Amino acid sequence: MTVTDPIADMLTRMRNAIAVGHPTVEMPSSKMKVAIARILKEEGYIEDYRVVESPEQPRYRLVIRLKYIGERRKRRSVIQGLQRVSKPGRRIYTRASEIPWVKSGMGIAILSTPKGILTGEQARRLRVGGEVICYVW
Repeated sequence: MTVTDPIADMLTRMRNAIAVGHPTVEMPSSKMKVAIARILKEEGYIEDYRVVESPEQPRYRLVIRLKYIGERRKRRSVIQGLQRVSKPGRRIYTRASEIPWVKSGMGIAILSTPKGILTGEQARRLRVGGEVICYVW
C-alpha cells in the first residue's frame, strides 16, 4: 500500500501506540524519518530508535522505543502531542526570524532546512529558515 504522506503516517503510528501504551512502534524507514527520530531522542521525547532489516521484505524498518514516566498504573507518555504542519497538499515555509514557538517554548518545532533536519531552536541559532515539518510537545 502506498502512503501519500509518510511523515504523517509516522506521527499517527506514534500517536496510536502512545494511546494504547505500547513500548515500541515499528514503521517503514526513510532518511527523513530517521532524522526526525534522532531529534526526538536528542530532545528526550523517546528512549531510543534503531533501523533493522526486515526478514520478509527487502526494506528497512524503523523501530522507535517510546518513553513513559511514572509508576505502572499512573504511567504517561513524555510526548503529549504530535501535529503535522506542512503537508504534501500545502507546504508551510518560514523565515529564520519567524520560526514558531510551540506551547510557549515547552515543545519543539521540527524543520527541514538547507542545513538538514533541525529543531526550531537550532534553526534560530544558525539563522536558517525552511519547511515546518511538525510540532511535538
